[in-house]
Amino acid sequence: MRADQILHPTEAGLYCPPGDFYIDPIRPVPRALITHGHGDHARAGHGAVMATRQTLEIMAIRYGADFTESRQIADGQIRVGDTTVSFHPAGHILGSAQIAVQPDKGPKIVVSGDYCRRPNPVCAPYEPVPCDIFVTEATFGLPVFRHPDPLQEMARLRASMAEFPERQHLIGAYALGKAQRVISLARQAGIDGPIAIHGALQRLCDYHVEQGIDLGELIPATAADVPAQLVIAPPSAFASAWVQRFRDPVIGFASGWMQVRARARQRGVELPLVISDHVDWTQVTQTIRELAPSEVWITHGNEDGLMRWCELHQIAARPLRLVGYEDEPE
Repeated sequence: MRADQILHPTEAGLYCPPGDFYIDPIRPVPRALITHGHGDHARAGHGAVMATRQTLEIMAIRYGADFTESRQIADGQIRVGDTTVSFHPAGHILGSAQIAVQPDKGPKIVVSGDYCRRPNPVCAPYEPVPCDIFVTEATFGLPVFRHPDPLQEMARLRASMAEFPERQHLIGAYALGKAQRVISLARQAGIDGPIAIHGALQRLCDYHVEQGIDLGELIPATAADVPAQLVIAPPSAFASAWVQRFRDPVIGFASGWMQVRARARQRGVELPLVISDHVDWTQVTQTIRELAPSEVWITHGNEDGLMRWCELHQIAARPLRLVGYEDEPE
């Protein structure tokens, strides 16, 4: 069986004919396998969903208990049609997984979803999965993107808090994954006092704590006078009246895109924190070298840069040019 007979792009997303399922489909389908709970990969309305237990629980928190007609926890090797599938940690957010697809006859394909090679205190680390075809993102697929150590960025935050003790530090971080990671990294960096969180983060932070992840003392950032120097909020909050309750705050934002100074300026960010939950250029090329697949497929992002690198290293590669991802940017 040829590779494109096992998995190929459609208008709904990556489709596997021998298993009759889609991976991270962008519209409702009868059967979906989901890599992780971000809204651009995990959507409600599918007939059946298979994912890790944590991803299924996160989807229920975000979309309600009836987000799908039926659900199945991915555990071990599972037969789906004429394929065997398995889920492996991706290191991106809590519950995130790569999906390995092995047909009865034909090459083994690993769909990595979004993944990260740097240690992340709020999820299981990335696990390399040998394969014939590796399907990768290329969000930061250009040589300019080489992200620093996240704890180095936390040291910058702590230094700013020490330099401006009278100013509250408002850090923008996406509600699922990034916010909890920033809080956990702040604790590792020695920021021990209470951290205030916007109400939009509360349920997902509670869920991380339920899963055994220690976030320290969290208080709501809802009172007129918030008794915490560090405040974490989703980016949307910075365009609302909520932010006006803080007098002369230091505005920060945690994202891999903060390496691009123009983006920081556009957002009015005084303290850009380059903290990414995706692989950068060094990590994506390192991963391909380590796995040594016979072919690389690129789902979305800066495909041309990674395509050129594969060409120079005599690795067969093709862009899938999938649309609908990065709607919930990192």
